[in-house]
Amino acid sequence: MITRRLVVSTLLGIGALFVAGCSNDSNPASPSAPPSASSPVYFTAIGASDAIGYGSSAVCMPFTDCPDGAGYVQTIARQLRAQGMTVTLTNLGIPGAVVGPGVQTLAAQYGRPVPGNFVDGELPFVPRNSTLVTVFAGGNDVNTIGAAIRSGAGGGDPWSFIDQQVKAFGGEYSTMIARIKERAPSARIVVANLPNFAAIPMTSGFSLEERQMMQKISVGISTQVINPLTAQGIPVVDLLCNPQFSTPSVFSADGFHPNDSGYAALATEMMKAITASGVTSPAGSCSQMTVVPPR
Repeated sequence: MITRRLVVSTLLGIGALFVAGCSNDSNPASPSAPPSASSPVYFTAIGASDAIGYGSSAVCMPFTDCPDGAGYVQTIARQLRAQGMTVTLTNLGIPGAVVGPGVQTLAAQYGRPVPGNFVDGELPFVPRNSTLVTVFAGGNDVNTIGAAIRSGAGGGDPWSFIDQQVKAFGGEYSTMIARIKERAPSARIVVANLPNFAAIPMTSGFSLEERQMMQKISVGISTQVINPLTAQGIPVVDLLCNPQFSTPSVFSADGFHPNDSGYAALATEMMKAITASGVTSPAGSCSQMTVVPPR
């Protein structure tokens, strides 16, 4: 959940987004190359409240560089700068946003306010000279789909409804990736998959069936939509099969957003993929995929 102040800040940040969208169109380095000190790094972060470090001890205002922030985006920027790189950060994170208009419409149908989506609200403002784009997406989508089911979506067959929603999410996620490539064809794109939502503290009080649903949604999004991006040469940071990201100690009090330790761990894993010479691939299977018996 986000605060009223952050929602207002999101709306006030439209002007900052416009500036970001109109930035320098110079031709950067190869999309397959990790950043280096020999060239400036134009770093664009696509995300939701995670991009501003919500849940950490130093939350940033949306659309700002925020060099002292404790989130993973700000930590990555600091670590790149510490390696001697000149980094220009464009943080497009919209707190509470989902990936595309389809899930946003679903949220509205079931009374869940969503302030925006990545496809319409972030992609048009990706600077064309971006050399590095990180994407952490899907958490709010999992919660939205789960909440819709608990409100009656899917009727007597919520499991088929989940399959439909994961497929629809995949279409919007593919649109997002394609548009990033269109706007910033020379950018190195690094994405993160999702942990199993049946394992995070937020769902600890859910019924077994509800946790089975949250597992099916989150694991489906990771394995069917995000993980296959390695075939396109896109590194995937594997949060699903990393047990660290289902440990309560890395979560803030809401059981959903990371805390300082969680954001630091996420930044570490992201940096491995950002600086690797090859493509980081997720595990094909692991125990974290089935923390509750699948339905």
